[in-house]
Amino acid sequence: MAGGIRSGSGRKPVHIDLEQVEKLAGIQCTDEEIAAFLGVSVSTVERRKKQPSFAEALARGKAKGRVSLRRYLWALAAKGNPAASIFLSKNLLGYKDYFSNELSGPDGGPIAIGPAPELGELSDEEIKQLATILSKTARAPKD
Repeated sequence: MAGGIRSGSGRKPVHIDLEQVEKLAGIQCTDEEIAAFLGVSVSTVERRKKQPSFAEALARGKAKGRVSLRRYLWALAAKGNPAASIFLSKNLLGYKDYFSNELSGPDGGPIAIGPAPELGELSDEEIKQLATILSKTARAPKD
């Protein structure tokens, strides 16, 4: 990057090793992590991403990292790891878990919903039972 009016003035460009960038991208490092490792600012990394050689090194590294991870996951599934097999089945074959949360009333019929009972119609015994239930479920007041 050329600096001011005088020849050679301004900040000198920082040399960034593209092999290192590719390796860091291969383990899916973020821009912040790449910048910290290279000893530059995040804005320098973001600015360099606009340069074709830097962008290609990042893309190549990220792709190699994904391929490596896929190869490892595939090997786990091939060895009989159930979690790896399930993950690959869901993501590559479109398998899904289905849960049915249907509620039904007696004999599979609809749930009957009626009006709430009138408290005034409860007997003294029923009121005592409700009070006992409530006292068991009531929480102690917090300080």
